[in-house]
Amino acid sequence: MSISAVQKSNSTIDSNMLRTGLKLCGPKGFFLKPYASSFELSCHYASTNPAANVQNLPRLPVPKLSETLDKYLKTVRPHLNDEEFSQTTKLAKAFESGIGQKLQSLLESRAEKHLNWLEEWWLNTAYLEYRDPVVVYSSPGLVFPFRKFTNQNEQLQYAAKTLLAVLEYKSLIDRNQIPTEMMGKNPLDMSQYRKIFGTCRIPGEKRDKLSYNDSKYVTVIHNNHIFHVDLWGEDGAILDEEQIKNQLKKVMELSKSRTDKGIGILTSENRDTWAKAYNLLIKDDVNRESLADIERSLAVLCLDAPVDVWKCPDKNARQNLAAAQTIHGGGPDSNGCNRWFDKTVQFIVGADGITGLTYEHSPAEGQPIAVLTDYIIQYIEQGKKSTTQSAKPKDPILLKFNINNEVTQMVTTAKTNLNRLADNLELNCFTYEKYGKNFIKTQKMSPDSYLQMAMQYAFYRLHQTPGAHYESAATRMYVGGRTETIRSCSIESIEFAKTMLNAQSSAKEKVQAMKNAINAHKNYTVQALQGLGVDRHLLGLKLIALENGIEVPKIYSDAGYIKSAHMRISTSQVACKCDGFMCYGPLVPNGYATCYNPRDNDVNFATSSFASNTETDCGKYRTALEQSLQDMHDVLLKSTQSKL
Repeated sequence: MSISAVQKSNSTIDSNMLRTGLKLCGPKGFFLKPYASSFELSCHYASTNPAANVQNLPRLPVPKLSETLDKYLKTVRPHLNDEEFSQTTKLAKAFESGIGQKLQSLLESRAEKHLNWLEEWWLNTAYLEYRDPVVVYSSPGLVFPFRKFTNQNEQLQYAAKTLLAVLEYKSLIDRNQIPTEMMGKNPLDMSQYRKIFGTCRIPGEKRDKLSYNDSKYVTVIHNNHIFHVDLWGEDGAILDEEQIKNQLKKVMELSKSRTDKGIGILTSENRDTWAKAYNLLIKDDVNRESLADIERSLAVLCLDAPVDVWKCPDKNARQNLAAAQTIHGGGPDSNGCNRWFDKTVQFIVGADGITGLTYEHSPAEGQPIAVLTDYIIQYIEQGKKSTTQSAKPKDPILLKFNINNEVTQMVTTAKTNLNRLADNLELNCFTYEKYGKNFIKTQKMSPDSYLQMAMQYAFYRLHQTPGAHYESAATRMYVGGRTETIRSCSIESIEFAKTMLNAQSSAKEKVQAMKNAINAHKNYTVQALQGLGVDRHLLGLKLIALENGIEVPKIYSDAGYIKSAHMRISTSQVACKCDGFMCYGPLVPNGYATCYNPRDNDVNFATSSFASNTETDCGKYRTALEQSLQDMHDVLLKSTQSKL
């Protein structure tokens, strides 16, 4: 999810991508229909009503079946032996000449009736019907630059500044003053920005739903107690920094001791389990009103207890601790209960200087969140002062819950489950300081494709097998665009890894193999950005079969499909301008997550794996990645010197 790569440019899409290695997570487009103080959204309405396409963007194309299957066979080849590949090829050919044609025709008919044929399907299948907890499995954390608060006043002052920055940014969104982002000459769908604030995921059995709201207050959580805090006074004026700080101070005074019955922990549970607890809670009028209050708020602010971050032996340890706090709160014994994981954005301001946010992934991708992060940091560092002051601030309101024995037991179980999740997530977040994107550019290579190939090389040197590799490409040039998968593992990437590890290979051969792998990645990325990748098309064909009562074709149960879709490396570029980084959990049990922020002279990496899996080791993966980056650097310099 490259932020810098989508700034306005006069270049064409292809040349822009090739220079920047553009990979962005795009939004799900929507049409907002006002109802009093809130907004309700219908995905179906958004994808079928032409009024939703306010930017007059083109529709997401349905790729040609033959081209998708040709691409598919190339991407599965590294993962299959000759016999398996022969079988996969036969199935693909049979699919193309048989049932695939009917499914393609049905999908094209769907595309004629929807602004974006994938939009509603993707939201449901990728997110709202996903039953594992959003914590670790879906929601990323984003760590802000470290602060060092020496007292409560400094913590609350920073929190107040954060909220004022949020209000200023939201005002820009409301007034349509966020500049339209461009990819080359193509404007990108900007509707995602209207989903940052006020959005909440509501648990449901089998499928959740999203609630979109526009309000004038935030939810503040301290010591697991949940508060309604107005940011506007009774006179309609916004509170200034000192007034907000005083409101937050009142929150702390009203919640001096930690409660063991904080129900925020329930939002970390399996979605069906949380739905059951939610349905029990809303039977009580008090609970129903409190839950609705949280759902309608602009965002959540978590005032966290200290975690002794400054006692960590080094920056690496501090980064790991901060990442854990933003992903899962450090478990129930730390700040894991001081959360409401269903809100799209919850800001974290810890007592000893850990700051950042957690975002719930279903309504939007990471770009608007990262842009918001840079805006907040810049606002704080510039020392901006609020220009208004309310004459009549409203006091914070403690939200009350009536919890019966059954819900109390669910809270206890949720704590056990979150503790297990937190303990199982192994994090290794670090800054690679030897070089950054400036050096890569001197070699006339795409920084993103270069780093992607470094990950391929690292995985292969560690496991001696190709690693199916996910990278997201935004399809935001189309109305309602979300993402397409860049399949970074290729025939060329494996040949590159093997060549680098072969002591008999010359520097020239290694550099050529590197260039081949990087070019293959760039070419696939260009296609993915245009909605012409493999994964979303194949998903659409499968879903249209299910929708029409057609048996799912055998190609989907074949080794080629299963192995190439088992993404052992899950990656995103989140290019914050500030010294921050995003982090999240792996996609599969025996995989690694790698989020990275390439800067001029260094790269921030956040890697993770599951401690319970014997195949993976986050520390070894980091070592392999650092060594691969060093090898690539050295062979490029050696090749350059040999030409002199």
